[in-house]
Amino acid sequence: MKRSVIAAISLVSLLTVQCKKNEAKPSEEIVLKNTSSDSLFDKPVQIEKSRLKITDSSKYPVLTSGSEIYPLQVSDINNDGVWDEIFLVANFAPNESKKLKLDWIEEHKIPNYTKRTNVRFGKRETEEDPVKPATEEVLSKNEMPAKQGFQKYQTDGPSWENDKVGFRQYLDGRYSKDVFGKKISGISPEDVGINKEAAVEDNYHVMEDWGRDILAVGNSVGVGGFGLIVNDTVQRLGALVTDTVSNVERTEFRIQEEGPVRSVLSYNYRDWRAGGNSYNVKETTAIWPGIYGFMNTVEVYGLQGNEKLAVGLVNINNQNPLQEIEINEDWVALITHDHQTYEREWILGLALILPREVYDGYMEAPKTGKLTDSFLAKLKIKNSEPVSYYVIAGWELSQEQRFADAEFFKNYVVRAAKQISAEVEITVN
Repeated sequence: MKRSVIAAISLVSLLTVQCKKNEAKPSEEIVLKNTSSDSLFDKPVQIEKSRLKITDSSKYPVLTSGSEIYPLQVSDINNDGVWDEIFLVANFAPNESKKLKLDWIEEHKIPNYTKRTNVRFGKRETEEDPVKPATEEVLSKNEMPAKQGFQKYQTDGPSWENDKVGFRQYLDGRYSKDVFGKKISGISPEDVGINKEAAVEDNYHVMEDWGRDILAVGNSVGVGGFGLIVNDTVQRLGALVTDTVSNVERTEFRIQEEGPVRSVLSYNYRDWRAGGNSYNVKETTAIWPGIYGFMNTVEVYGLQGNEKLAVGLVNINNQNPLQEIEINEDWVALITHDHQTYEREWILGLALILPREVYDGYMEAPKTGKLTDSFLAKLKIKNSEPVSYYVIAGWELSQEQRFADAEFFKNYVVRAAKQISAEVEITVN
């Protein structure tokens, strides 16, 4: 009898130890499956931390397949100081499955991944101060360059890029989006927009080895900038370069994330006075490698029900018809292709990839007023619900010189939209 009891106790102890071993075992494998029949290139993959078994929170993930290491970064999505997801990009053959080994390492052992995205932001408080790198900014409605008498920001505001193309946003109250054409896959120099004395200088409208600013913006919102249509009247977010006061009471900017495979910028526009109403807007801009563009997400608060989001596509130098293409169930594209750069010197294709579910056609901006020189995509929006769209820019002097051909650029936009629609199935073991 005693031997039976002892044997039973031993078996229970063994099972308990085995269960504890299983409970303590961290996730060791991630399987990624391309569920589409298309080849995917630099396809973004987001793996939520909550799906992973983690036994040591001080360690970080590394993904490998044989001798190949997959560059990744961990992202703090909710800004609480703790990472929430793994982000990486990967190439897939049609319907391919990839089995990736998941290891956990100390922070100092994280591989030195090739940097394929970047954010650059510098500012000064007075005209005499040198420009210094910064990660955030708060701007009041009275801090316009026309009132202050000088430009505070390197390249007029933050710039972001990947290995294909670069962009910048005029944080000085205009809130337009401009294009940096890139001839190289490497990151452009950190001193673009400042001189040797660390003063703000417009030195990016001349050709350098890396490329240059190429888009004429004027009083448009550039490519991917936005406003509102309130009671059928176009309302600009922000001011013109000649204005001394903005219609946005307070603007908050922050570099949310900057890493080898993704960079994210966030903006909060507080008390935007437009059409007799007051709105708050949250904007998030994200870029990753491999795409000639970026994703933009906009959330508007304070909607009265008579508004539409107006997403801009500058047409200052465009003399060709706008193309409107229904790509699939998910996306509609607006495309222009012409000598759209300064002095119409080079061919530049521009496109907006817009969610079909909320797309409500397009219009031309008024000939006069605060927002002109644009095609405006009209998007149906609901209070506090985010809407995401993509901005594409293909320059004939970029690494893909076939962008000089209008049909090639159109096909690129269509392929990009289909890549965005393609889903990657994630299994964690």
